[in-house]
Amino acid sequence: MKQRMVARTVLFSITFAALLVFIGLYVDETRRVQETYQQRYEENLEHVQEDILSYLDADGDHDMRYTRLLIDMNNAKEFAFLINHFDDKQIVINEMYTILLKYPEQMREEDNLNAMYVAVTDILAHLDKGYEEASELVESIDKKGH
Repeated sequence: MKQRMVARTVLFSITFAALLVFIGLYVDETRRVQETYQQRYEENLEHVQEDILSYLDADGDHDMRYTRLLIDMNNAKEFAFLINHFDDKQIVINEMYTILLKYPEQMREEDNLNAMYVAVTDILAHLDKGYEEASELVESIDKKGH
């Protein structure tokens, strides 16, 4: 009887230790995945910066450059969606993508693209004012017009 109790205690201890190891591995992997999402989000915002400059400096083929800007902003939006505890910032990024998609005539204006460039630059510098600037840009767009 005593042998069975000792065997059960040892088996329970081993099982519990294995459970703790697996929980630790899960938490570590989740953290690494979140870091990867954050890194990809920032990479896509860097591409958005490059695309804005490319569009502003271009002599021709603005449609292709705007499409590239739209695609990179969509990618940043998708990675923002995957990042945990990022809800308020995700909404702002989603709104920026929406105005690029729905109001291209207004967003192609140099002033709006410059404002977007400044906002994205501040976001990449990890400044909260970048999201505020992006919200101001979204609010400045006439959503009733084209």
